Amino acid sequence: MPPIELSHYKSPLWLPGGHLQTMFPALFRKVAQVTHLQQRLELADGDFLDLGWSGRASRRLAILSHGLEASAETEYIQGIAAVLIRHGWDVLAWTFRGCGPQPNRLLRMYHSGSTEDLDAIIQLALATHPANHIDLIGFSLGGNLTLKYLGEGRFPISPRLHRAVAISVPCDLACSSRQLATASNKIYMARFLRKMRAKIQVKNQMFPGQLDLSGLEKIRRFQEFDDRFTAPLHGFRDAADYWARNSCRPFLPHIRLPTLILNAANDPFLGPDCYPWQEAEESDFLHLEVPKTGGHVGFHLGNGTCDYGSELRAIEFLNQDGDGLF
Repeated sequence: MPPIELSHYKSPLWLPGGHLQTMFPALFRKVAQVTHLQQRLELADGDFLDLGWSGRASRRLAILSHGLEASAETEYIQGIAAVLIRHGWDVLAWTFRGCGPQPNRLLRMYHSGSTEDLDAIIQLALATHPANHIDLIGFSLGGNLTLKYLGEGRFPISPRLHRAVAISVPCDLACSSRQLATASNKIYMARFLRKMRAKIQVKNQMFPGQLDLSGLEKIRRFQEFDDRFTAPLHGFRDAADYWARNSCRPFLPHIRLPTLILNAANDPFLGPDCYPWQEAEESDFLHLEVPKTGGHVGFHLGNGTCDYGSELRAIEFLNQDGDGLF
């Protein structure tokens, strides 16, 4: 579809710039948990996924996938879950391997392209929930995962899958990694790597002698971490191979489900290759919307409500047959 050039979203005047629009929700947003029905899904490889439901009776269900080093309890997941519930959806929010309070059982963890885990969640929903329409919503890494799942052709796409929304998506992982390695993004990189290094240390305790931790504390970029750990733990040659094979952008032309990508133009995590203009232009299913502002997983409205612009846009897209705007 032609990219949606006119987006009605505008950040509040008191919250200028992509960095503030990114950091404010992460630091100050507080949302009550609404996915109270907890479940542990045992996987065929001996590992597990933790998930939470809001209910199991609606004819509409949304499956929510979070971003890097977050969880199903993260504020933006619970925030959109509350909006969805208010508009008639049940919600299934899942936590990636190793992102919950209990480490996952295997040496491997989650990564940007582990669509087998998303498929396990979808198959559970198809088998146990009565919804006629199941929508997929992913944020950041979870958005990349969702789009890759829909386009890679590795798993059959159920006719009960209705629509998808991907928010603040690093469609090109190499580009996003380079962007996050810039000096202006040092604070984000340090925060992510602090959590990722801690997980590697836990894995080293669980699997003595299987990891080389030399120089771990000196790692300052995703490329170094992915070269040393993410790639070899998940069957990839190196960081470049991991990024190339798991970026969603090459899979976008193959998506056959109405899908919205919502990426702010001032997102500090995204470089130019993370905006798939051509793919959207040539697709009958892919809608790309690029508001001028919003930051990364931001989109604060500043109007006194608890809702965020990305949440209302997602509801609108999931409810409409056309290209409705904010």
